Order: sequence, then C-alpha cells, then structure tokens
Amino acid sequence: MSDTATAPRRDPSLLQALLPLIFLVAGLASSVYLYGSDSSYGANQIALLLAGGVAGLIGIYNGLRWDDIQAAITRGIALATPALLILLAVGALIGTWILSGTVPALIVYGLKLMDPSFFYPAACLICAIVALAIGSSWTVAGTLGVALMGVASGLDMSPAITAGAVISGAYFGDKMSPLSDTTNLAPAAAGGELFTHVRHMAWTTVPAFAIALIGFAVVGIGAKPASGGADFGDLAAIMGSHFNLGLHLLIPLVVVFALAVKRFPAYPTILIGALLGAVFAVLFQPDRVVALAGSDELSRPWALLSGAWKALATGYSADTGNEAVNELISRGGMESMLNTVWLILCAMAFGAVMESVGLLERLIRGVLALARSTGSLITATIATALGCNLVAADQYMAIVLTGRLFKPEYEKRGLAPENLSRALEDGGTLTSPLVPWNTCGAYMAVTLGVGTLDYLPYVFFNLVSPVLAGVLAYFGYKIARVRASA
Repeated sequence: MSDTATAPRRDPSLLQALLPLIFLVAGLASSVYLYGSDSSYGANQIALLLAGGVAGLIGIYNGLRWDDIQAAITRGIALATPALLILLAVGALIGTWILSGTVPALIVYGLKLMDPSFFYPAACLICAIVALAIGSSWTVAGTLGVALMGVASGLDMSPAITAGAVISGAYFGDKMSPLSDTTNLAPAAAGGELFTHVRHMAWTTVPAFAIALIGFAVVGIGAKPASGGADFGDLAAIMGSHFNLGLHLLIPLVVVFALAVKRFPAYPTILIGALLGAVFAVLFQPDRVVALAGSDELSRPWALLSGAWKALATGYSADTGNEAVNELISRGGMESMLNTVWLILCAMAFGAVMESVGLLERLIRGVLALARSTGSLITATIATALGCNLVAADQYMAIVLTGRLFKPEYEKRGLAPENLSRALEDGGTLTSPLVPWNTCGAYMAVTLGVGTLDYLPYVFFNLVSPVLAGVLAYFGYKIARVRASA
C-alpha cells in the first residue's frame, strides 16, 4: 500500500486486520470509562501502543521482520514532525499573545458584539471569534461557554440551544484557526500544507457556519430576554484593568494573517507571530511581563526577558482576582502542547504498524470498491472518520487513522491532499462532540451541564458542515486536483 513499508509475506485475513482494532477499541473504552476526559493524558497513548504491538505480532506471524516494522514506525513518526514543530510554535504563540494583550483585546472587542435580542447567534459568533484567536474549542467551552450557560439560565433561555450555539461557534473557530492542533494534524495526516488546508476548508465551512447562524436566529425568534450583559461588562472591565488594551495589539494577528496570505511556510509564520507577541508584551505590558517572571532578584531588563521567555515555554498564568477570567487567559506555552505531541506520536506509530503489515489495506479494500466516484470517496472518508469517533472515542484517532487509510487512494486518483484534510476535519473534528462516549462529547456534556443527546439537535454547524461537504463533493464543487509536473 505504501512504498515506505515492506509487504508481509502472507496477506493478512480480515480477522487479523480487525484484531488490533478490537483491542484498541477495548483499550480506549476502558480508558474513557476509568479516566473520562483525562483519558487522553496517558491512558489512550498506552492503548495505542499496545494495539500497535498486537498489529506488530500479527505482522511477524505473517512473515514480516521486526526491523521492517520498526523502520516503518520511524518513517511514520517522521511524517508528523512538521506538525509537531508547528504545534510547539502554536503553544508559544498563544502564551505570548495572551501576555501581550492580543488575545484579551480580541475577547473584549468580540464581547461588544453581544446583543441580548440575538443571544443564540451572538453566543455562537463570540465563541467562534475567541476560538479562532486561541485555537481551542475546549478552552472556549470551559470558560466563555460556562459563562454563557449562566447568562442563558438568568435570561430563561434554552440550555440545550445555548450549548449547541457554544459548541458550534467553538468548533468553527477551532476548525479554521491555524493555532488549533486538529487543524495542524489534518493536513499532516493527509500530506498537505496548513494554510492551503485552511483556505480549502473555507469553501464549505463558511457557508455551513452562515447556515448555522441563520438557524440560531430562527430558533431565537420569540425569545424575550429580560436583561443581560452585566457579566460581559465585568469581564471587559477586568481585562481592561489587567492589560493596556488597544487596537494596536491586533498587529501580531494582522502580520500572521498577512504572511499566511503570502503563503509563507506555516512554522516560521507562527514562530514569527510568537516572537512578535513577546516583543509587544515587553513594549505594552511590561508590568505583566515582570510579574510573570516572578523574581524580585532580577533587574528589570532580565525580568522582562525572563517573563517573555516563560510565556513562550510554559504559557501565561493570570491573577486577576476573578477565577473565570483567570481560567480563560491562563494557558499557552510549548509545554501545553506536549500531551498532544505525545498522543500524535503514539497514534502515528500505531497507524504505521497497521500500514506496514498490510492491515489497513485489507480493511479499506471493501470500502474503496464501493467508492467509485470522487463524491462517494469523499463521503466515504467523512463516514469513516465518524466511525472512528464512534469506536475509538477520540478525534485525533479519527483524523490519523482515516488519513492513513485514504491517503494512497486520493493520490492514486490525482486528488490534492487538501480534499482529504478537509474531509478529515468534517468527519473527524466536527462529529467528535456529537458522540456521548467520545472524549469531546463527554467533556462538553459535563462542562456545559447539558447531555450530549440533548444538545445534539442544536449543534447546527457540526451537523450541517459534514453533510454540505459530502453533497458538494458529488457536484464536483471546489475539488482540487494535483497539477501535473511540467
């Protein structure tokens, strides 16, 4: 299936191909049962490695040498190296952008869009803006989402619809943000490039988000909120007292977007943004930088350097006197990405073993036989990623495994990798909070206080985007082809 792997001497049977998956599903189910949303902090990684061991034993049984399997693992992990570097740079960028006031400024200006008369679409939009800025749907849901749920309760509005609006906005921002781990992982799994992936997603994602906003406006007709905005006013006041805010703090964001438009490589673009954030922090938030350094023994120049360096490495830690605000802006740093890096390494190793011993090819053979057209291939990709979310209970697994399954077929048909990465996001990222036993679904339900099946009908964006992507694929809309070399 791949020129990077040695074919086994005997073709694996369907049962052999299913055994590692059965072992993996059992392991992941056990880890989620035991540790819940914390299962991705080690338990899932162990399940992946053990399942990879089962696949390796099957390969050896079929005549493959361990040296060949180990070489395949090395090559598989090497493929993820660019994404891992980008993830570390993203962590550094988030830390310095919070310290510099860039992210707080985005939050404050975004909150000004809130209008109680259009609470549901406004809640969706503000979550989208913040998630786009920080690249994390979980952080948005766990901080701003919780606040919005409290406001909805006070306004006597539907908690299920509010949760749907929060998740829709958070996942739109997460999906479209170059700072998101899944947005970096999808093109890595497909063999594509980050900013090409983001631009290609816009053709289906933006219309789906517009439909979602219309949907929230429609379901909000007749809602008569009594009053609101005090909580958001307090949040803006706290941000304003903690940081020296101004439109000039958005310059790092403009620079990063400008470099992205110019198609500058993703890793140096994000690293430049992180370093520019550090410079802005020293220039415009010097007291915050010195406070983050946390040392009375350093002279001011050394304290400024230490604080900026700390934001790059371990992120920003806020002490505003308000716990909700502290949780919202205490994050970032390369350190925050290490668990995701760990998970990706284990997932890529598992996928590499499955591919090298021929198990992925055996599993996909029947699916590809049915996917004769481009539309059916993309739809099958989305459905397979959804299936991975159902059985593997993790969005990272859904993206990595589906990507490894379908990548050779996309290449064979001359389809550009951004088609695959877009389908991976639609089927892998967006459906993860819709599955009750998936780590994302469990997290959203517990955090927002609404059952997964209760909010599921109202997560309009996550429901519409995969369907719209599949339908448009059948019409051949915005399907990129690989350009023939001259």
